[in-house]
Amino acid sequence: MPSTLIRYCLVFCLALCGLSGTEPASAQGVSKGSSGLPLPRFVSLKAARVNLRIGPSTDYAVSWLYLKSGLPVEIIQEYENWRRVRDADGTEGWVSQTLLSGERTAVAAPWMKAKGEDVYVNMRRDSQSTAAIIAKLQPGVVLKLDECNGNWCRAETDGMEGWVAQAEIWGAYPGEAFK
Repeated sequence: MPSTLIRYCLVFCLALCGLSGTEPASAQGVSKGSSGLPLPRFVSLKAARVNLRIGPSTDYAVSWLYLKSGLPVEIIQEYENWRRVRDADGTEGWVSQTLLSGERTAVAAPWMKAKGEDVYVNMRRDSQSTAAIIAKLQPGVVLKLDECNGNWCRAETDGMEGWVAQAEIWGAYPGEAFK
């Protein structure tokens, strides 16, 4: 019987927190958060030091410390001035909205990191797969996104500016277009 009670408590806690399991937020459809902005949505870290907490308050423990501004995160839930975010590695937690920026950034193919040194994301001169390659980006490189057209994103990193395939970055949804 104790395992039944534990399962019941887990289901109750997940329902109370608004979590539906491991399904990615992008597959759940777009809704509006208490801010009136769409959920889920991508933003970036504004500060160079950001505490990721286990709950929406400074009373909750810090589970992770980000040490780089500009990293993309996906807002998946809102509670007052707190945002539940997910990073490119799938780590989730709560961040104060004051530490987030609407500036769009992305990570080049973080899912390819473990595949070795010969794997790259091509940055091209134009938004076409036949355009000249102007840079080969290692998986995990952070990019500033200027715009996306649904298939390609104009991005910059370390003084280089060009186009990357939207399917090869984490920080823009498939088919999402913005300027």
